[in-house]
Amino acid sequence: MRYMRIFAKLWMLLGIGMFAVVVLGLTRPAVAGEKILLNVVTAGDTNMHELQKSVFGPAFVKQFPNVEVNAVGSGPGDPGSRVIFQKLKSQKDANVAKYDMDVAIIHQSIMPDMIQNDLLAKYAPEIGTYKLMTAADGKNALGFDVEGYVMPMFHSQVVLAYNPEMVKSPPSSFEELVAWIKANPRKFGYNGVKGGMSGVAFVTGWAYWKTGKYDQYATGAYDKGAQSGWPAAIKELKGLPVILTTGNNDTLDKLNRGEIAMGPVWVDMLINMKNEGRMDPKIKMKLISPGFPGQPMYLVVTKKAANYEMAKKYVEFITSPEQQARVIVERNGWLPGIDAKHVLPVVSAKAKDMLFGDVPPEVLEKYGLVFPQQQYFKDLLTAYEEN
Repeated sequence: MRYMRIFAKLWMLLGIGMFAVVVLGLTRPAVAGEKILLNVVTAGDTNMHELQKSVFGPAFVKQFPNVEVNAVGSGPGDPGSRVIFQKLKSQKDANVAKYDMDVAIIHQSIMPDMIQNDLLAKYAPEIGTYKLMTAADGKNALGFDVEGYVMPMFHSQVVLAYNPEMVKSPPSSFEELVAWIKANPRKFGYNGVKGGMSGVAFVTGWAYWKTGKYDQYATGAYDKGAQSGWPAAIKELKGLPVILTTGNNDTLDKLNRGEIAMGPVWVDMLINMKNEGRMDPKIKMKLISPGFPGQPMYLVVTKKAANYEMAKKYVEFITSPEQQARVIVERNGWLPGIDAKHVLPVVSAKAKDMLFGDVPPEVLEKYGLVFPQQQYFKDLLTAYEEN
């Protein structure tokens, strides 16, 4: 919460600066050859901000020297996407001629609010890589139609990461995990439902396991009665002798330092830390039964983007097979946002082994789940806080 308050203050200051640009008329569409300031705002942890600021942005500028990419982070998890929504909504309500965001990277959960408030352009069919995208979540987000409004930048998956020197026989199911936690108090850590989505995914997987109603929550009609088992399940989870971390990064850091032996993490964050030499290389991954949810991160273009055409080019660049292979898979360990058949043939054997060595494609196919539909999702987060 302290982080979010600090971030909110920074965002307000940033917003004042950006609004001044709008007032001065500097966000008008650029003409050919004119210097373009492309404003890119991303939800997610610091790795997401660094990806735009230090990787995609500079690479894009090499192709378009007249462009400057201004990358800003809005904070981790769904709250980070909510910050982006609120910023755009305030500009729409103020009848701003051009928004001070061109491209945004956001979570699935915010899409209904974004589309229902008419804040996004239906741009995707206008870019060349749209035909390479075949994923179901490129058309539907938690039960909501998003076709044409999004391009998945990547797909990621939550797994259990563990230290094999401390976990000699890793669990294969939630039943085995509970037994291990009880036998090894305070050696398992997760971040609840605040500070990042790895904890949210763990809580969601727990609810799926305890209720056996995955299909209902993921694809069925909304039924408040289907939540009757949540309070008891959540109380059982909170009664386990675990360590609550502050977020995605803290879980990984505690795992790296040996303060915990196991915890839920995003595959990409773990692989990225290994690639950068910031994670104990012996840390392994396991996707247990009945599974954990994963999710895409969406690239969207705002309805009143000051640089609409260049914004489309930026998304097209990120979703090209070359960038998907080199950056999304090789560098970050994500599953590609476009169809893998266009990407994996040019990915190195080492990167494929790092991504699929512990969690083979068939295991991912079997136990890689989706998050609940929006109302179930909101209710689950509320239930966790209230029980």
